[in-house]
Amino acid sequence: MLDDRKAAILNAIVGQYIETAQPVGSSAVLQSTAISVSSATIRNEMASLESDGYLFQPHTSAGRVPTEKGYRHFVDRLGEVTMEGAQSQQVSQFFRHMEGQLEGQLEQTAGLLSNLTKYAAVVVDLAASPAEIRSVQVVRLSPRHLLAVVIDANGEISRFSLETDSDVNEDSTEKIQASLRGSLEGRRVDTNLSAPAPTGEPLVDRLALEVFHQFVRGSDDDRVYVNGASNVAQSFEAVESVRQVLSILEQQLLVVKLISDVLDRGMRVAIGTETGVAPLEDCSVVVSPYRIDGEISGSIAVLGPTRMHYRESLAAVSMVSRQLERRLNER
Repeated sequence: MLDDRKAAILNAIVGQYIETAQPVGSSAVLQSTAISVSSATIRNEMASLESDGYLFQPHTSAGRVPTEKGYRHFVDRLGEVTMEGAQSQQVSQFFRHMEGQLEGQLEQTAGLLSNLTKYAAVVVDLAASPAEIRSVQVVRLSPRHLLAVVIDANGEISRFSLETDSDVNEDSTEKIQASLRGSLEGRRVDTNLSAPAPTGEPLVDRLALEVFHQFVRGSDDDRVYVNGASNVAQSFEAVESVRQVLSILEQQLLVVKLISDVLDRGMRVAIGTETGVAPLEDCSVVVSPYRIDGEISGSIAVLGPTRMHYRESLAAVSMVSRQLERRLNER
C-alpha cells in the first residue's frame, strides 16, 4: 500500500501522462498537486515509486512514465465513476430514439460508444435462447439468384442468398420454400431440428439443405459488432501496434474470448498483459456485461492504449451498458 503522498504523486503522474504522452517530471507534479513539499522530496518519492515498480524512467534525464502496476493502482482507486452533463444527455436521448431490429441496435450502440470514448468499441451479442421460427419465405430474385428469409418470434430476421449454376423456376422456388417450412416453422433451433425431407428433385433438395445448414450454423454464433477501428491509428504511435490491434479486432472469436475472460476474472478493466493476449500488451480494455431478464446476454467494451482516459471510458461503458440493458428489456 502507498501512503497518501506517494499515491497523490502517482495519480498526478498517471493523469498527466494520459493527457500528454510525455514523461512527467517533478516540477509538473508540484504544479498539479496540493502537496506542500520541495522538488527534491518529490524526486525522492518518484524514485521510490520507480523502485517499487509503479513508474519507470525511459531516459536518464527524463521524467517518469507509469507502468502497468502504476495504471492498476490508479484505476483501482477511481471508485464509482459517472457520466454527467451533455454526454449523459446524449446517451439518454440516443436510447430513447433508438429503433430497428436487435442487430441494428447493437451496431448503433457500438458506434455511440466509439464516438463517446474515441477508442475502438465492441458489442458482443451472446447466442441467445432460440425463439420459435414463425415464417420462412423464399423469393426468386432472378433465375439463378434466390433469397431465403427466416423470421423468429422475437422478430429477428435471418437472410440467406443462394446462387445457382442452373436456372430455378417459380415452381422449384415454391417447393424449396415448402420444404423449409416443413422443417423449420413452429420449431426452435435448440430442439434438434431435422433437415428438410427429400423431394426427389436434386436441385430443390440441395438448395433447401443449404439454407437449413446456414441457418442452424448462424443461430449458434455469437455476434460481434466493432466500431471505431479507425480510432486505433490515432491512439497508437507505433505502426506495428496499430496493425496488431486491427488484426485482433478482425478475429471475432478472439474478441469474444478476450472480453469473456476479463469478465470471468471479475474485472472491469484489463491493462496490458492482463488482457492475456500478447499483441495487446500496450492496450487496455474496459468491459461491462448487459442482461436481459436477469441473465447475461452480451457485453460491451472499449479497447485503447494503456494510456487510456480510464475515468471517462469507465463512465461511458457503465452508462451505455445500463441504458442498453434497459432498452432491451423493454422489447
